[in-house]
Amino acid sequence: QVQLVESGGGLVQPGGSLRLSCVASGTIYATNIMGWYRQAPGKQRELVAWITGGGGTNYADSAKGRFTISRDYAKNAVYLQMNSLKPEDTAVYYCNADLLITMSARLESWGQGTQVTVSL
Repeated sequence: QVQLVESGGGLVQPGGSLRLSCVASGTIYATNIMGWYRQAPGKQRELVAWITGGGGTNYADSAKGRFTISRDYAKNAVYLQMNSLKPEDTAVYYCNADLLITMSARLESWGQGTQVTVSL
C-alpha cells in the first residue's frame, strides 16, 4: 500500500511564500512523474506543476515564474515552492504520484490535500 502525505499549507498574506512537501511511503519500486494539483471552491481540480523521473518540469501558466517544483529521489518526495502568492492561489493542494510498486505494476496515488489560503 502506498501513502502520500502532504504538509506545508497554511494562511499567508498576498506576496508571501509557502513551501509544500509531499512524501510517498509504502511499497514503492520507483516513482515516475510526481506533481501538484489544486482545487478551489466551486472549481475543477487543475494541474499546478509536475516533474518527471528525469527532472523535467512542466508548469501551469498561472504558476510559471512564481512556483518551483523539485524532488528528492532518495526520499520519494516532491516539493512546491510558492512565491509571490496571490488570493487566487487559494485552494486545496493535492500531491499526485505515478508509481511503480513492482517492475511491472503501475499505480497512481493521491494525497489527502493541504489547504493554502492567501488573504490579508
